Amino acid sequence: MTPAALRGAREIAQAVTRGDASAKDVAQAALAAIDARDGEIGAFTDITRERALSEADAVDRARDAGEPLGPLLGVPYAVKNLFGVTGLPTRAGSKINATYPPAIEDALLVQRMRAAGAVLLGALNMGEYAYDFTGENAHYGPSRNPLDPSRMAGGSSGGSAAAVAAGFVPISLGSDTNGSIRVPAAFCGLYGLKPTYGRLPRTGTFPFCDSLDHLGPFARSVADLALVYDVLQGHDASDPVCARRPIEMLGSEIAKGRDGLRIAVAGGYFRADAEPGALAALDRAAKALDADDEVDIPRAAEARAAAFLITNAEGSALHLERLRACPADFDPDTRDRFLAGAMLPASWYVAAQRFRRVFEAAMADLFASWDVILAPAAPTSAPRIGQKTISIGGKDVPLRAHMGIYTQPISFVGLPVAAVPVRAPGAMPYGVQVIAAPWREDHCLRVAAALEAAGLNAA
Repeated sequence: MTPAALRGAREIAQAVTRGDASAKDVAQAALAAIDARDGEIGAFTDITRERALSEADAVDRARDAGEPLGPLLGVPYAVKNLFGVTGLPTRAGSKINATYPPAIEDALLVQRMRAAGAVLLGALNMGEYAYDFTGENAHYGPSRNPLDPSRMAGGSSGGSAAAVAAGFVPISLGSDTNGSIRVPAAFCGLYGLKPTYGRLPRTGTFPFCDSLDHLGPFARSVADLALVYDVLQGHDASDPVCARRPIEMLGSEIAKGRDGLRIAVAGGYFRADAEPGALAALDRAAKALDADDEVDIPRAAEARAAAFLITNAEGSALHLERLRACPADFDPDTRDRFLAGAMLPASWYVAAQRFRRVFEAAMADLFASWDVILAPAAPTSAPRIGQKTISIGGKDVPLRAHMGIYTQPISFVGLPVAAVPVRAPGAMPYGVQVIAAPWREDHCLRVAAALEAAGLNAA
């Protein structure tokens, strides 16, 4: 079996485990694909070629020696460049961080991937300091959408989505504060998972907004998404918000599909400003699941506004010294948002944090009646590179500020969400959020698998 014939993470791991393929051949084929096309796509900022080949050799030796083998044996992957990678500066999409000393150890989730047998190919482009929805980086260039390179890959995990959508790697890791996994997954026609806040440790990653930051994977199939999520789980005391939860292996759970789950569709706020294609995608998903009931998520607009306040306040506080020392080294758009955040009254931040408890209780009431709620992942499909505005409710509004209108209220209270692509033949994809109660990633992935089986992501 040739490496070029292997596309999925599970497929690669099985072939390498059986000896039908070598991890080194798989890694070399992936590196060749990156060399051939990433100049057009812009997914990678750093390629860890020597490390990848060394890790692949170690995988092959372990297999040949009959040693215990991990579930991601020989699977190539890459990470958003806010993950610490030994020997690389942790850029976090910035010019400033690129001048800092290289990381002396891998981020914890990178360590877990390596322990599972995965092979790291490099670090991926992202919006500066993760404050972005477009994937257009002023320092390293845009991450382009492999489905149409004239369009955005989305942000801030744009490189993470582009690398998977281009076929460079079957899985990647990103982060999501206000929608930075879900929006790129939607634009690039991928599956993404934003787990419950506190489910996966953020140890060894560069922060954006500590009280909203999540980490999670991208994949081209739900089975691969579950496979990598299972590897990433586990408590770590170094991240104070990482919860002590049992590790729940979901690779087998997805086969259950939607059976027994109560599914509703978000209405009101979540239908008001989406373009017709986004609503059609949501309706297709609802129909495939026989989800006829519509629910109103109360005060969603306030939740989005509060998320903005918290993001601005915490982000600006984190970067205040950099803003004072080297303001010209920021992307001007990012710098101006941080400067605005630095001037927010403390009382507004406190009120926004208090409202989290109110909104959390309202969502808990909804999940007493429903197991899963569907909503759009973004109001549009992928915009054009360089586009500055989108039409929302018949008005042209700033693109960056409004691309997360449907994701921000959900991450505001840390709910788990799977992003599922819905695509009509010949069209760009849209994304649907599959939202569940805290710690019910199994519900997200079961419904995502049912939608995948319904064939809604036709090319």
